[in-house]
Amino acid sequence: MAAVRLKDVAERAGVSIKTVSNVVRGAPRVSEATRSRVMRAVDELGYRPNPSARRLRTGRSGLIALVVPELATPYFAELAHHVRGEATLLGLTVLIEESLGDAAEELRLAGGVGASLLDGVILSPLRVTPDELASATDEFPLVLLGERTYGRNRVVADHVLIDNVAAARDLTAHLVGLGRTRIAAIGVDRQGSATSRQRLEGYQQALHAAGLPFDPRLAPRIEEFDRRNGLLAMRRLAALPAGERPDAVFCFSDLLAVGAQRALHEAGLTIPGDVAVAGVDGSEEALYSTPSLTTAVPDKAAIASLAVKCLAARIRSRSPLPFEVHVAPHWLEVRESTSGGRRALDV
Repeated sequence: MAAVRLKDVAERAGVSIKTVSNVVRGAPRVSEATRSRVMRAVDELGYRPNPSARRLRTGRSGLIALVVPELATPYFAELAHHVRGEATLLGLTVLIEESLGDAAEELRLAGGVGASLLDGVILSPLRVTPDELASATDEFPLVLLGERTYGRNRVVADHVLIDNVAAARDLTAHLVGLGRTRIAAIGVDRQGSATSRQRLEGYQQALHAAGLPFDPRLAPRIEEFDRRNGLLAMRRLAALPAGERPDAVFCFSDLLAVGAQRALHEAGLTIPGDVAVAGVDGSEEALYSTPSLTTAVPDKAAIASLAVKCLAARIRSRSPLPFEVHVAPHWLEVRESTSGGRRALDV
């Protein structure tokens, strides 16, 4: 079968070859209606740009990378889906890499090493330090995701994140508003990650505002933000004497919350009657868990859109752009794990 050409896409979309070229290059000054029509034709025909030819013509390949710690985590899988969709609208192709939280791998991928055709990278770092990142990415287009703080003068890159302190504070305040007074926190990790520190801060702020003390026994340390660690931490909390056991638990991720729900089921404790449970991430798993999970939902579509557009701007700019921090919105989805009752899913 012959390869699909720009001419074929132009004929299908009813536009000029130049217009198709502008759309697949992500060039500005193309109307959204025209861009959508061209991208629909691209999808229908299965057109794929030739990266080598494109680099010869423009000096750019149209390839970017998204580097996440682990694709098995629902949050990052969903985020990758949104990044790919946003990149397609701008005529970019996304290569997805897992760093597995390894600092050396994060550093290697952040500078595009091992993929010489890459125009830029969107990186969600866990372990690499600001100094290491600054030395490796001085001029390479880079956008950072997540909660780590990289100083304006140390790493020249945009940073896209949510306000983790506010999200944790909102969720904990929701639990306080239910009349819960012994609210546990599952997610204080031994590595002292920025995500853990910020969500602990928001949790403690909400307790302080409600006049409730912080009890370190209700914040057991964990190793990872996964179901197993949520299960083990909740087992320890559920084993406390009845008067000391929590009546609510704020989990720093939905996966931790799902594990905590399992431990409560094992202990014969009801949700939310005995213990209300809430998480963070807005994952699809939270919607289908039993009971459905109350969660703070980061706007993953907005995060992806901001990240891809920022990276595209850096790739096209002929001079370094100023460092910017972009805060994406979040909201609460209140479900059965804190509100009680049974409700049909709104799907």
